[in-house]
Amino acid sequence: MIAVDSSQLQMIDKVVHISRVAKVVKGGRRFSFSAIVVVGDGAGKVGYSLGKANEVPEAIRKGMESAKRNMIDVPLKETTIPHEVLGQFGASSVVLKPASPGTGVIAGGAVRAIMEAAGIHDILTKCIGSRNPHNVVKATVEGLKRLRSVEQVSKTRGKNILEEAQPVGF
Repeated sequence: MIAVDSSQLQMIDKVVHISRVAKVVKGGRRFSFSAIVVVGDGAGKVGYSLGKANEVPEAIRKGMESAKRNMIDVPLKETTIPHEVLGQFGASSVVLKPASPGTGVIAGGAVRAIMEAAGIHDILTKCIGSRNPHNVVKATVEGLKRLRSVEQVSKTRGKNILEEAQPVGF
């Protein structure tokens, strides 16, 4: 009997961008395709990858397999992120801000795909600089990697969560 991991069944996959690349050879042009794919479980895990092949479906499949192997954990605070963060990669910067419940995902195409795959339902985002989908995806994931939950911060500081929540001077 084959054991099936239940987390693998509910994967959300989104194709962010497909590029056609031409290589000029003696007989003419040879076309190949690259696809940026985002994969997530909708509950705080997300990954991305670039798949390359001679056919579009094969490029998407390769990208999905690689993205599943390169997933990161994203700390969530209910339906949003715990704090504001800036992710940077190359000339692209992405600002991620938590939003109140009911706001929705305020984001462009590449950032929206990552947020939906990660299971973030309420967030405000802004792309600054280059809007190249490759760099925007990498900047967004870099920002998500920099997020810290309340538990992680209190553990780093050596305090318990109740001490962190009390305002200083009161």
